[in-house]
Amino acid sequence: MSAPAPSPLAIVDAEPLPRQGEVLNHAALAFVAELHRQFTPRRDELLARRGERRAEIARTSTLDFLPETAAIRADDSWKVAPAPDALNDRRVEITGPTDRKMTINALNSGAKVWLADFEDASAPTWENVIFGQLNLIDAYTHNIDFTDPGSGKSYALKPAAELATVVTRPRGWHLNERHLQLDGTPVPGALVDFGLYFFHNAQRLIDLGKGPYFYLPKTESHLEARLWNDIFVFAQDYVGIPRGTVRATVLIETITAAYEMEEILYELRDHASGLNAGRWDYLFSIIKNFRDGGAKFVLPDRNAVTMTAPFMRAYTELLVRTCHKRGAHAIGGMAAFIPSRRDAEVNKVAFEKVKADKDREAHDGFDGSWVAHPDLVPIAMASFDAVLGEKPNQKDRLREDVSVAAGDLIAIDTLEAKPTYDGLRNAVAVGIRYIEAWLRGMGAVAIFDLMEDAATAEISRSQIWQWINADVVFENGEHATADLARKIAAEELTAIRTEIGDEAFASGKWQQAHDLLLQVSLDQDYADFLTLPAYEQLS
Repeated sequence: MSAPAPSPLAIVDAEPLPRQGEVLNHAALAFVAELHRQFTPRRDELLARRGERRAEIARTSTLDFLPETAAIRADDSWKVAPAPDALNDRRVEITGPTDRKMTINALNSGAKVWLADFEDASAPTWENVIFGQLNLIDAYTHNIDFTDPGSGKSYALKPAAELATVVTRPRGWHLNERHLQLDGTPVPGALVDFGLYFFHNAQRLIDLGKGPYFYLPKTESHLEARLWNDIFVFAQDYVGIPRGTVRATVLIETITAAYEMEEILYELRDHASGLNAGRWDYLFSIIKNFRDGGAKFVLPDRNAVTMTAPFMRAYTELLVRTCHKRGAHAIGGMAAFIPSRRDAEVNKVAFEKVKADKDREAHDGFDGSWVAHPDLVPIAMASFDAVLGEKPNQKDRLREDVSVAAGDLIAIDTLEAKPTYDGLRNAVAVGIRYIEAWLRGMGAVAIFDLMEDAATAEISRSQIWQWINADVVFENGEHATADLARKIAAEELTAIRTEIGDEAFASGKWQQAHDLLLQVSLDQDYADFLTLPAYEQLS
C-alpha cells in the first residue's frame, strides 16, 4: 500500500484576490508545504534559543565573541563564494516595498540594487503578500505598468539593461503567515515569502543573467544562518538548479549577530554575498537586549545616536573588516531622509546629511549603501564613485588597522547625549503615526521628513519602555513615567485630529494605533516585536 499524499497547504481567512492562482498554484503550494515540514521545527527551536540567550544577557549584562567558534575566526583560509556579475557592483541600493508603483520606480531608479522588501517596509496584509509576488513576476516578464489614480501619471519599465538587480527580503523568523496553514499550523512568513519568490522566479532570473538573491533580516546567530543555508540547498535541489546559485546578504541588525559576523558568513559561505549594517534595527536590538541593564545602557534620543558614536563606529568598522577578510561585500546603512518637492531648505539639509553619511561609509571601506528615495540615488552614487572610480567594489581594502574588543560594541555609556523630553514626545508622535499607517497596510511611511519603517517604530516604543523603567529624568526635571507617556500620547492624538480634521481622523485607525503604542510601550511584559501584537489587529 502506498503512503498517503502529504496534506496540502490550506488558505484560510482570506478572500480570493485577482490573479491569486498564478502565485498560489498547486506546485508552488506543495513547495512551500515541504519547506514548512522540513524546516519549521528548527525555526521553532531557534526562536526558543533566542529567549534563552536574552535571559542570559539579562543575568550578565554583557556579550562576548563565542569561544566555541574561535577556530573559524582564526582560520584565514576560507572565503565566501565569488560574487556573480549581477551583484559585484552594489555601490547604491534603494529599498522599498513591492507595491506596483515602487517596483517600477525602484527598478528604474539608477541604483545598482533594489531591496524588494516583504519585511519592515511592508505591512503583511494578504494583498501585500500576494500582489508583491505578482508585481515581481510581472517585472521579470516585462509585463508591468502603473497609472497613478490621483495624478494620472503613468509609469513603465526602462529597458532591461538599465534596471536594478533585485535582492528580495523575506519576513523575519518570528512572524507567521496566518493565511497559509498546514494541518492548522501557520507557515513562517519567511518561508512563504522566500518559497513563493524562489519557486516562481529562480529559473526566470537565471535566464535573465541574474539569480535568486536575498537579504536575510533579524538574524541573531550563526545557527540561524545555518538554517537558511540548509533551506537554500534544499530549494536549489528541489527545482533543479545548481547549488550556489542563491546569494544571501545578511543584515547585521541585532547586537548578538554583531558578535558572530564571521561565523554567519562561514555558515553561508557557498551562498553568501555580504553583510549589511542595518543601523535602525541594530539600535532597537541593543535597547531590547539590555533594556534592564541599568543606566549605562540607556540610549539618548534616536536622532542623537549618529554613526560616529564610538560603539556604532566599532560595529561598522568590524563589519567592513570582517567582510573584506572573507571576500564579501560590506553594505552601509539607510539614508532615511525624504526630499521635499516643496521645501528647498528641507532638501538642502537632507542632501548635506546624506552626502556626509555616504562619504564616510565610502571612505571607511564600504562597497555600497542604502537610500530610501530615488532622488537620493545620485548623491550616494557620487560618494561611492569618488572612492571606487571604475572599480566595482573595494573588497581589496582589508582594514587590518581595525581592532574591536567585545566591550566596544556595547559601550553605550561613551555617549554624552541624554534622553530629552522632546525625544519622548517625538517617540510617541512617530510611534502613533507609523502604527496607524501600518494597520492600514502601509509599511514605509514618510513622517517628519524621514522614511520610517517598522524598525524605527520599534526604537520609538522601546525607548519609551526603557526610559520609564530606568526612571530617566529629563532636562526639564520631569521623570519618565507611564502617566507622562499617556499624557503626551493623548495630546498627540488631539493634535493629529486638529491637523487632519474630524472626517479623516474618523476614517483612520488613530485610536487603535494610540492604544497599541501604549500597550507595547508600557506593559511590564515587554513584547519581543511590535509587529506580533500588531499583526493580530491587521485586517
